[in-house]
Amino acid sequence: MDTITVLIVDDHPPFRAGLRALLESTPALAVVGDVGSGDEAIRLAAKLQPDVILMDIQMSAMNGIEATRHILTTSPHIAILILTMFEDDDFVFAALRAGARGYLLKGTMKADLLRAIQSAASGEAIFGAGIARRVIQYFAEARPTNAVPPYAFPELTQREREILDLIANHENNAEIAERLSLSLKTVRNHVSNIFSKLQVVDRAQAILRAREAGIGHHDTSEH
Repeated sequence: MDTITVLIVDDHPPFRAGLRALLESTPALAVVGDVGSGDEAIRLAAKLQPDVILMDIQMSAMNGIEATRHILTTSPHIAILILTMFEDDDFVFAALRAGARGYLLKGTMKADLLRAIQSAASGEAIFGAGIARRVIQYFAEARPTNAVPPYAFPELTQREREILDLIANHENNAEIAERLSLSLKTVRNHVSNIFSKLQVVDRAQAILRAREAGIGHHDTSEH
């Protein structure tokens, strides 16, 4: 079997060091680097082209989901496994939408982690047992056709996603305030937060990001 090259991305140096030691004790794996931010992950992924990246989610500057999206835009052959302590649905589905090959929780047994890396490198999708149950449950449940995808933009609050949905359907602040029974000032604050979190400068860019994520399109004419 060819050696599988792995890049570790996590903003906690002790965790990176422990994970590196664990992987380097396995002859079939070779750790080609470990970094602590999404920006560094993008740079090293482009340079080193590892077979697998173990990616944390919560990091300063750029989170792991955004880094995953950037990396796979230019290097779709790289298998990215999310390895995190967060197991809520928003993060899970945001990671999948970004193109992650799997989602594992920190604390996963060594044998399971190694098997996941090998499987991801072979093109399989991998989930920890608890995560797999959530995925199955999600797709088993009926979803209203006009629901905002819960996995889109996990950095947004539920209210912010609701407002982004209305922005994507070209409603202005006054219309949104009336629809949601909010003050105009409150809506403006939410819109400002949305623009900041999505790193966009105006409504046109926000609408584009929302539409790309499957938000908008449905009829909001009924109050």
